[in-house]
Order: sequence, then structure tokens, then C-alpha cells
Amino acid sequence: MSSKVDNNDPNLDGRSAERKEELNKQIKEQKVAVDELSNLKKDRKVYVQQRNSNILFLADRGQTLSSCKKKLDILTKELQDI
Repeated sequence: MSSKVDNNDPNLDGRSAERKEELNKQIKEQKVAVDELSNLKKDRKVYVQQRNSNILFLADRGQTLSSCKKKLDILTKELQDI
């Protein structure tokens, strides 16, 4: 059984545009996070918020920066694929 995508679906363009807008927003957020983490002094503490929670945990600045860069790369590739 093969799945078929209907390219004539008028809602497809709207969903694609909404997804692009959301990706652009997330990319901007990640760029700000990367810039902020890159410009922090080495002795500054970094906290990461737990998903779906208001709890913050102390995190390693280098690991957090690396994680943000990876997420930025993933979002950028996803936007290019659309």
C-alpha cells in the first residue's frame, strides 16, 4: 500500500507557509541563544529549563552551547528541505 501526497491540496501551501514561519521563529531564537552563550564569560553559570516545567537546572556552558548549535543546524536543514 503506497501513500500518495495530493499536491493540489490548497491547505498544503498554507500549512507549509505556517511551518516555514514557525521554523524561522525558532531559528531566530536559537541564533540569539547561541550568541548569548558565546559571549558569556567563562565563569558565568548557565541554567537550563526542564521541559514542560518551571524548574531550572545548572548546566555546563560548553555543552549547552553545543546543543544550541546542533538544534540550529537541524532547524536550518529542515527549513531548506521545505
